[in-house]
Amino acid sequence: MGISQKHVVVIGGGPGGYVAALRAAQLGAHVTLVEKKHLGGTCLNVGCIPTKALIHIAEFLNSIHESPNFGVKLSLEEINWSQVLSYKNSVVQTLVKGVEGLLRSNKINVINGTAQFIRPKTIEIQKADNTSEVLEADRIIVATGSVPVIPPIDGLKESHFVIDSTGALNMNSLPASMVIIGGGVIGIEMAYVLNAFGCNITIVEALPTLVPTMDQELAELLLRILEKQGVVVMLGCKVSAIIDGEQGAKVVVSTGGTETEIKAEKVLCAVGRRPYTEDLSPDLGGIKTEKGRILVNEYLETTIPGVYAIGDCVGKTMLAHTAYAMGELAAENAMGEHLVYNPNCVPVGIYGFPEMASVGLTEEQAKEKKISYHVGRFPLSGNGRALIANGGEGMVKVLIGDELDEILGVHILAPNAMEMIGEGAVAIQMEGTAEELINTIHAHPTISEAIREAVLSSQGRAIHMPNKKKKGAG
Repeated sequence: MGISQKHVVVIGGGPGGYVAALRAAQLGAHVTLVEKKHLGGTCLNVGCIPTKALIHIAEFLNSIHESPNFGVKLSLEEINWSQVLSYKNSVVQTLVKGVEGLLRSNKINVINGTAQFIRPKTIEIQKADNTSEVLEADRIIVATGSVPVIPPIDGLKESHFVIDSTGALNMNSLPASMVIIGGGVIGIEMAYVLNAFGCNITIVEALPTLVPTMDQELAELLLRILEKQGVVVMLGCKVSAIIDGEQGAKVVVSTGGTETEIKAEKVLCAVGRRPYTEDLSPDLGGIKTEKGRILVNEYLETTIPGVYAIGDCVGKTMLAHTAYAMGELAAENAMGEHLVYNPNCVPVGIYGFPEMASVGLTEEQAKEKKISYHVGRFPLSGNGRALIANGGEGMVKVLIGDELDEILGVHILAPNAMEMIGEGAVAIQMEGTAEELINTIHAHPTISEAIREAVLSSQGRAIHMPNKKKKGAG
């Protein structure tokens, strides 16, 4: 290590951590990355990637079920679940090896172990080989991630049939039935997957709506689509107890003063995730936390100068791509920059049939902030590519600011919505206006044309649907 070369230690090898390590190395730092389990973290090993691999297979199953509608009769001979898991695992292993190769090529020292602060800017690592090492660094970037929330439900911890999202991705066999506790992103994606594989799914959500952080008009449409596909959804219901039987569990659901019992072979607990800092001892490092999350300023710096925190452990938007962005920014700030993290333009979404994606303000958030806006909508029944892909189910909805005609939010329920939402993110990031998006020629036939049509409809100019008369119009 050169005399003036900074030593940057990154704690956690998930999406935020390994990206921070790579960026710091690119900027000339000597980098040590400490990871206690698997490089790639939750997203790569037991989250985003394996889930999407299963969703990819589930799409094939849906195609088989729908094939008679197209004049092609296909039949499903069998589902080899162990082979399905092998395919999923092979995708994960390929990507993990890719991360390992990138770290190696950037000369990053990877230590397999658990890091704990013993004083500010100094950590002790308990290594996997039962040895320990103390490291003092010029800069430290904490990326310890998150873990599933375990709600206080009677019998949940003791049940032999309750699994979390990690367990759901590694079941030995397919259950005939499952109750999913939680109607958020994880619960809905697993419902899509297992329903396609023939499992009878019931989602139990305590709140009166699905995915409450996303646009509620589209959430209601998503609910109808899930129910049409055969998923039972119980909203405004709480699981009060789980009672094990011989072949599965009884899930006791309370609503409006009455109780209902649902029998299921498996119960998936998917009520969310929380920041993970237990092994870190942040207080010994002088780092302030609040309800388990590490407090950072706009530069992602903790209460100790030169120590940064990124990703899920910060407790903001818990997504791999926000961790990526935070990782790059924290590494650059650790190496001398003074960049501000902007959380206001983050795409979020749900993968399934169809996908749901959102960026910017929802209508509910615009009302809460008392922002004056108008809305544009375009149902996919008027889009040729969507009719071909899924019969035209879904919608594009945009929020346009009244004052400057700027794009405030884009919300999509459509096939490949997550591939399309980037257009909305760019428009919002660049403070684009409705007219600028309208003047952008979109390829035909594509589902993305519906974004332009939705913006057109906000001005009463939609081409491929009737426009509502504005108030006072003759």
